[in-house]
Amino acid sequence: MNIENSKAQMRKGLLEFCILLVLAKGEAYPSDIIAALKNSGLDMPEGTLYPLLTRLKNEELLQYRWEESTMGPPRKYFSISDKGREFLAVLSTSWDEINSAVDELKNKQSNH
Repeated sequence: MNIENSKAQMRKGLLEFCILLVLAKGEAYPSDIIAALKNSGLDMPEGTLYPLLTRLKNEELLQYRWEESTMGPPRKYFSISDKGREFLAVLSTSWDEINSAVDELKNKQSNH
């Protein structure tokens, strides 16, 4: 079994949740999202972020606005929508339940 592949699969399942968590704190430019994830220990290449942002936007969980830049082309800033906040609340509850169950299983295993 390839441990790196297993770790990558676990990360992929959490990335949308983590993007919503970052944007729940305020709007952000994609490189800011990547930096926030990296500071939390999750590395995400830009090539992975953009399709996720597009999917979340198409599902109306995110919105964006353009801002002119003095140093190049306009920048697209993303923010969480009201629908995204509702979705995030449900994901957060689910995460807490899953995390609690996994911790319970890990604690039982370490006691044997």
